Amino acid sequence: MMKKTFLVIFFVALSPFLFSFIVKKESKQKVLKTVIVDAGHGIMSNGGYNGAKGSYSYEDVIALAVAKELVRQLHEALPDVKIIETRPTEYITPLHRRAEIANENHGDLFISIHCNAMPPIRHSERIGTKTVTSYAGKGKKKRRVTRKVPQYRYWTTPNPASGTETYIWALNKSDAKVNSVSKNDEYGEVDSTSNITLPDPSDPVERSRMLVYAQNYFRKSMTFADLVEKGFQSQGRVYRGGVKQRNDKGIWVLQATGMPSVLVEIGFITSKDEENYINSDKGQDEIVANIINALKDYKQKLESRQITTDDKKAF
Repeated sequence: MMKKTFLVIFFVALSPFLFSFIVKKESKQKVLKTVIVDAGHGIMSNGGYNGAKGSYSYEDVIALAVAKELVRQLHEALPDVKIIETRPTEYITPLHRRAEIANENHGDLFISIHCNAMPPIRHSERIGTKTVTSYAGKGKKKRRVTRKVPQYRYWTTPNPASGTETYIWALNKSDAKVNSVSKNDEYGEVDSTSNITLPDPSDPVERSRMLVYAQNYFRKSMTFADLVEKGFQSQGRVYRGGVKQRNDKGIWVLQATGMPSVLVEIGFITSKDEENYINSDKGQDEIVANIINALKDYKQKLESRQITTDDKKAF
């Protein structure tokens, strides 16, 4: 009887520690509950492609292929994490709806997949002159005038830009986060906000949301984006200066998502070598592997409290 009593007392005394251990273990598993995967652009209702175009491929198609493979491998690598797709088919999802899907599902991280593009470089050279005749004056004073006009040859060459870029929304201009508007249409190459009603920065609720972003989401966005970029660099991809911050043009999916958000430009579709790479199984496998490794490292940092966890959502 004494022995049983001792065991009861022992487990009662130990129970707070056991409970604490269980709670901590459970909290670690739930630090990253939902990841949103966004395949940029998409085919429009009229059948036209919306994203950038390479010599033989389209951004819409590549972004969806990479996003699908990312989703498939995430289910295997992180089975306890819920994965939500904003564009599960080849067809476009309106930009405002992408953010709504992310916010409605209480995402903990938003990853948008895109392909970069640069216009061809224009060249010109003077190849001679041409004699042009015109007339000056009126009536009897009218006279013929000849002059030499320089002649030029024009041509273009492919832009050599290559490498990856990972974007987050800039911290230093909070007003720009809700006020920036691009002149492109809603489905343009830059994720525009021109046809979307923007939040009012004078609204106390919106100010509160921006403060949460400034204090929490920016730091987490930067951490994850930096892990992605460093991973690409270790794979031998062209380094273009690390994480980029954007607030000059409307990238709606970064502005309107109430969670850490990144936009990954996986390569330049206008570069012949990179177009081949991002279309290949090898290239897409390496891109996905890097994002998953970055996500695992990011999750570990959250669990070890190297970056602060969110107690409340901004939306």
